[in-house]
This record gives sequence, structure tokens and C-alpha cells, in this order.
Amino acid sequence: MRISKITVENFRSIERVELAANRFNVLAGQNNHGKTNLFEAIEWFYNGSGNLDDIRFKHQAVREVTVEIEYSDIQAGIAAVINEATKARFEKFADGRDVIKVRRTTAEDPSKRQLWDEAKGEWTQKNFAGFDKAFNDCVPRLQYVSTRTSLTEVSKWGKKTPIGEMLSGVLNAILEKSEKYRQFKEKFDELFTHEQSEVRQELDRLAGKVKDHLEQQFPECSKVGFSVKPPMFDELLKSFETSVDDGIETSAEEKGDGMQRALMLAILKAYSDHRRESDELGKRFLFLIDEAELHLHPTAQRQLKLALMDLVKNGDQVFINTHSSVLVTDEDNDQTLWQVEKVDGATSIKKIEGRDKPELIYELLGGSPADLLFPRNFLVVEGASEDILLGLVVRRFYIDKPQTKIIRAEGDHFRQKRSMDAINVAFVPLSQTPVYSERLIVLCDQPTPERKNDFDEFMRAYARHEQNGQFVVAPTHSLEESYPEPWRKTADQVRAMSGRAKTDLAELVGQNITQTQFENEMAHAFAALAKAWEKAHS
Repeated sequence: MRISKITVENFRSIERVELAANRFNVLAGQNNHGKTNLFEAIEWFYNGSGNLDDIRFKHQAVREVTVEIEYSDIQAGIAAVINEATKARFEKFADGRDVIKVRRTTAEDPSKRQLWDEAKGEWTQKNFAGFDKAFNDCVPRLQYVSTRTSLTEVSKWGKKTPIGEMLSGVLNAILEKSEKYRQFKEKFDELFTHEQSEVRQELDRLAGKVKDHLEQQFPECSKVGFSVKPPMFDELLKSFETSVDDGIETSAEEKGDGMQRALMLAILKAYSDHRRESDELGKRFLFLIDEAELHLHPTAQRQLKLALMDLVKNGDQVFINTHSSVLVTDEDNDQTLWQVEKVDGATSIKKIEGRDKPELIYELLGGSPADLLFPRNFLVVEGASEDILLGLVVRRFYIDKPQTKIIRAEGDHFRQKRSMDAINVAFVPLSQTPVYSERLIVLCDQPTPERKNDFDEFMRAYARHEQNGQFVVAPTHSLEESYPEPWRKTADQVRAMSGRAKTDLAELVGQNITQTQFENEMAHAFAALAKAWEKAHS
């Protein structure tokens, strides 16, 4: 059994996202864009804990938080259940279906989850008795490794820690099969609990005296008993410690952050194997790993990914979020790559594939042109709207043209955008790179009167590039004013638009504009692309 689809509405920065999940899922994006919020939404679906006012989208009280998860391969999950009573409950729960949908929502009682009734076409909480507990017994067990999760939480003894559960299971399995343990229990019974035991007889004598005194205050008291319980061997494990020998044997807590992180994930992997082999439910795990590359060298990151892929091959499901290009580059049929972005305070998550993947890797590598393994040329544009529009146009009409990397000058959300500063920051590193200095193209908006002095100063600073025909200046002050009808906006309309509205419009135009419209009615944009292709490395 695994998650096949996740839908989240109004959870923290997520207004609405929908993911068709794979067995191994990699979410990549900048800091503070909402990657962790998706994991916390899944955690809320599982346990329902948290202050509702804190998790609502933009803290708006009218927003109803909903997390809906669709599970597939239900019948395979049933077949893996070992305990017959649990299997019977599971079968009743599934009712013959191989796909089920369950949600938790603040629109109803958020302490209880709802099951989608396919026959009635509605959500219901009126399932068989104990629905929520039975549901937890059936679905993959959640193991969320946040950036705050420490090695101690998984490697120290405790009844609910991975190490504690594994050691208890191993100890009990050994004791149940041990002839010496059987003999020990018989001897213990002979010495402490049997009627003929001296200890038993002495305890009964003392209990009788206590009973006599107690009867003076409570005449209805008829018996007091003292007994000796067999020793709890689990107690011996409380002094358990983890050590690692990597040339010098020391406790795990004394090792570096990278070793501790790797050890923690290795323990969790072993825990998954142990539960799968010994758990009477036979159920799988759902791993959510926050910043999977944390403290790890790139080589160790690659080894981690291989280890996590082994979990997937064994039936578990993995979600990681990352800033690491190492965890993004390799591909697998079981893997889906997602890009997480936040625009105007709202997180979006989109599937990445094909020509979009180099763009994501470029961003994760910090925007250095050398890190993209040298595209044939660069086109510098003013902002996100130009990037989105031209990217879509190229993919639709000019896929056979030389690969040209489009760089948005305002791509860094924390960078000053006043006057020409943003374009200058994006342009200067490339203009000073001999490989691209005489080749790259810059597409600028027509400057407004307020920006004219800055624009002229910028052009004078790069007069050689201007004379070489590497600058293309639009006939309008904004991209939105240069769109063909019916998408064209006036200057006043552009000033009233939010950043999200502009990028949404750019995507709409990019998906619907014809090649003829683009080349004739947005001739300056087409000219910029044509110059970039013309000057591109062969």
C-alpha cells in the first residue's frame, strides 16, 4: 500500500496543491518556500495535532484546512497482513476496493478522519467502530525526520524509539526460543511463586498479619497478598548506548554532525526492515525526510539516496525535500521530481521533467553559469514573467534551436530591485566570462522617465556590448503592455497587478499565443531570442 495522491488546502503557506505521488519523491526549492509545510500537512493528517489558528493559510480564520490522501494497492496491503483478526478488519475497511481516499478537515471534527464513500459519493465518519484506530493499523507507518530530529531520538533506549522497539523485539524473540530461559522461569517459579516455596510461604505469613491489622479499620477486607514478579529483562536495556568505530571507537553522540545524521538514517532503514519482517501487520513505512542532505558531503548524499531507493524497492515510500543538486540529478522510474516555489505568500508545487530539470539544477547550484555545464548561450531578462513566457514559447515552437539559458534578473527574491541593479547583478558575471562575453543577449524594458538616468548610466557602462548588438530594448515599459490582444494591459492596469497576477498571465499567454503572434506582435522578444541563437556556440 502506498500514497498515490495528496491534496492539501489552506495549510500554512499552501493554499492548494495536488501531487500525484510516486514511490520516491524529491521536492526541491529555495528556503522558506514551503517544502516543510507539505510534510507537516501530512503529519497533521496522520495525528491531527497542532494549533488550528497557527496552521491556517495566512492565519485567516475563515480558511478551512483540509488534507486528503489517496492510497492505492490496498489489496496488496491486505495480503501482507499476518494477523487474521487485523486482516479481517482491514478487509472490512477496504470493502473490496484497491484505492481509498481519506481526509482530515477543519470543516468537520478535525479529531476524526473521514472516508470517501464511493457508492454514495460523499465523505463519511460513520464507518465501522473504531475507524480511526483501524485506519492507523492499516496504512503505512509515518516516520518523519525533520531537521530538528536528533540521533538521540532514534538511537537511545525507549519503548517507542526505533532502537528500543528493535531491541525489545529481538530480546523477546530470543527469550521465547531459549531453553535456558525456560529453565530459568521454572526455577524462578519454584523459588518465589510455587505454594511450597519458602519465599511464598513467608510472604503469605506477612500478608496475613497485615490483613489482621487492616481488618480493624475495614472489616470487609478478607485478604492481602504479596507477590514476586518475574524480572523484566527490558529494564536491562535502559543503559544501552550506541558507539561507532570509524578508526576511533567512541559514543555516537561524540561523532560529527554528518556521521550522526547518516547513522540516524541507517538506524531508521534497519528499523523499516525489522518492522517489515516482524510486525504482525506486515505494513510498510512512509518516510518524510527534511533536508536529506543535511551535514552530508556530496558523496555521502549520493550514497544516502541509493540507500533510500533500496527502501522503495522493498515496498516503503519516501519523500525528501532538498537544496542539493546531487539528490536531484539522478533519475529512476520510481522517482518524481517536484519544484516548490512561493509567489505572493502562496506555495505551489509542480512536477519537473525534461528541459525544466536543468533550470532547477541551475537554481540549486546558485546560478553560476559554469555549474550548468555551459549552455550554448544566455539571455538575461528582467523578471519572472519574461522567464516564464519565453520558456514556454521556446518549448512550444523552437525546441530545435540552440540551448539558451534564460536568466531572470530579479530571480533572487531578497535582492534589491531598484533601477538597474537587478539586471546589473545578473549581467556582470556573464559579461566578464570570456566564453559568453561577446555572445549573451540582454532583453530590457523601455525605461520609465524615473528610470531613464539609471538606464543610460547602465548602457554607458557596457557600451562595448551595446555596440555589439547584445542589448534588445522593448518598445513598452513592461512585458504586459507588449502582449497581443486579448492579453495586452495598459500601464495603469499593470501598476495594479500583483506579482502573482503577472506570472499567471505570462503562463496563460505562453500556453496560448501562436508562433505568428509571437514573431510579429512581440517582435522585440523574438529578436532577442534570435540574436541569442545566432551568437550561440556551435
